[in-house]
Amino acid sequence: MSNLPDTPPLAALRCRMQGRRVYLDINERRSISFPTSKYDALAYASQVELEKISLHDEGREVQWENLDEVIQVEDVANNRFFHTSKAAAASA
Repeated sequence: MSNLPDTPPLAALRCRMQGRRVYLDINERRSISFPTSKYDALAYASQVELEKISLHDEGREVQWENLDEVIQVEDVANNRFFHTSKAAAASA
């Protein structure tokens, strides 16, 4: 059992694309990034589709306007790359 207090889920302040890589600014001094190839929906998306990136759920999720992909910031920060559909995320 841990004595550490519960910490809130990790959230991003900003998100952006640079080429085929996603960058998430966690705070003023920390950024994380990952290649789009980690997710099938992103790997095969056009650059125009990828540029429609946005944050949701108070910065805890990254979504793309026309792609069926929702990514949890906490998962990416911990090198867990799971597919979550928008429909599944909306019902959670």
